[in-house]
Formats: sequence, structure tokens, C-alpha cells
Amino acid sequence: MRVAVTRAEPGAQRTARALAALGHDPVVAPLLDIVDVDAPTDFPGVQALLFTSANAVRARAAAAAPRTLAAWCVGAATADAARAAGFEAVRSADGDVAALAAQAAAQLDAAAGALVHLSGAEVAGDLVGALRARGFDAQQRIVYRAEPVRAPPPALTEALPQLDAVLFHSPRAAQVFRSLYPDAGAISASAAVCLSAAVADAAGPGWRATLVAATPDEPALLAALARAAR
Repeated sequence: MRVAVTRAEPGAQRTARALAALGHDPVVAPLLDIVDVDAPTDFPGVQALLFTSANAVRARAAAAAPRTLAAWCVGAATADAARAAGFEAVRSADGDVAALAAQAAAQLDAAAGALVHLSGAEVAGDLVGALRARGFDAQQRIVYRAEPVRAPPPALTEALPQLDAVLFHSPRAAQVFRSLYPDAGAISASAAVCLSAAVADAAGPGWRATLVAATPDEPALLAALARAAR
């Protein structure tokens, strides 16, 4: 299948390689640019860091965090990024924000120190609120922004009539796509393959099919793409 990859770099290239290995023809067209945000880089009294995206792990502000702090991550890809960044103790909830909040609350001690969620400017769910409700001193520090591209990517515009599917890793990318290509007729022959139900909601109607990954990770997303070919 010819498949558009809309996620930001550097993830877009990794996804493209995975698609090519499966025999697909990837069209790399990031709809978001990741921009670092200056944030406080002191971590006194913090017992653990929380990550809900690999982009936060790679952000400039996150680089100042002591690698001896435990890194609690929403899923496998973010956990892999944390290990690659040198964090010594990495945990993965292998799920969504609710799963991460439940795991952290069950295994950490609220009296042992604060929890800091290093995040993008826009987040899915309320991780900090969920942890505060469980008695933790939880804080959010924004370390990057995902800024929409200013114009439709030429590669995507050219390929759109021949696309079999469009991969969406985030609600924001799906929203940007619909703003750039408001004509529903342009997508009627393509499937929207989405990382979660929230992403599918943002992708909207008009697709040949909308498929949602069974779990919010890339292997499940690629499995959903396989269903689009049937």
C-alpha cells in the first residue's frame, strides 16, 4: 500500500523504515514540527519523572534531568527513548495516561517526593490531575511544542489521490491534516489508521475506513494498517 506518515521527525523516518520493511510505499509528510521550550532544569525533591512522549525525552530541558531519577513512561517507544537517553531506571505502563497514572500511584510513595511530568504544550488526558487526586505532589513542565506546518507538504498533496492509507499518531496531526485538506472527497479512497480512539475522533469522517490500533503503540498501529488492506 501507499501510506502517508504524518508524525513529526525523527519519528516519521523510523515509521517509514518500518513500512518499507513490510513492503509498503511510505510517503513521509510530517504535519508537526517539534520546537524546544525553555523550562526550569532544577529537580530538587523530585523522586521520578513522567513521560508521555519520546519527544519530551529528547527535549533540551529533559537533557538536564539527572539520569538517576526514575523515568516512568506511557509506553514502550517512550521507554526505549528514555533508555537511549541514559536513564538508569525506566518503567513502561504499556498503555495510556490512565494506565501510567495507575501504575505510578500503585508503585510509588507519595511521601517520597514530587513527580514531574515533562510534556508537550498539548497533552492527552490529565496525568498530573490524576496523580494529585491520589495524594501525590505532581507537576507539569512543558519542554516542547508541536507546531503545525504552515502549508500542505508537497509530497502529501501530490500523493493524496493515490494514497491507500494515512497514519495518524496524534490528535494534533489529524486536526492539522483536516485543516489542510478540508475536501472530504480527497480522502474518500483512503483509510485513516489511528493510534487511539481520540486520534480517530480528530481524523473525522469521510474516509474509506477508519481503523484504530488495539493498543497505543506502533506495532499495533501497523497491525491496524494490515487490516486496512483486507
